Amino acid sequence: QVQLVESGGGLVQAGGSLRLSCAASGNIFSINAMGWYRQAPGKQRELVAIITSGGSTNYADAVKGRFTISRDNANNTVYVQMNTLKPEDTAVYYCAAKGLTYSIGSTYYSGGDFWGQGTQVTVSS
Repeated sequence: QVQLVESGGGLVQAGGSLRLSCAASGNIFSINAMGWYRQAPGKQRELVAIITSGGSTNYADAVKGRFTISRDNANNTVYVQMNTLKPEDTAVYYCAAKGLTYSIGSTYYSGGDFWGQGTQVTVSS
């Protein structure tokens, strides 16, 4: 069984910083990409930032220059450092792991995608 557990959300004033962490657990052999998405009330889920196993990154225009994604491949963990937070960054942030190769018992799986349960980030003005 693969699980993603997020931490680090909370309430912060505008201009402040937060760091989110997400650890993937289970019998995982590789993860192609890990990233963060967010969903604000009444809006669709959107990409925040994503990083491949090789370190290539992609950011939403709205967070470029303020957020930095990083990854610890050895521990299947992804982070996002969020600086200069704005009220419009308020959302539930979800961790995603894409293109996993893993096993459950003696059965191997490839190409699976998994999501965390979400962590609330609230930025007050």
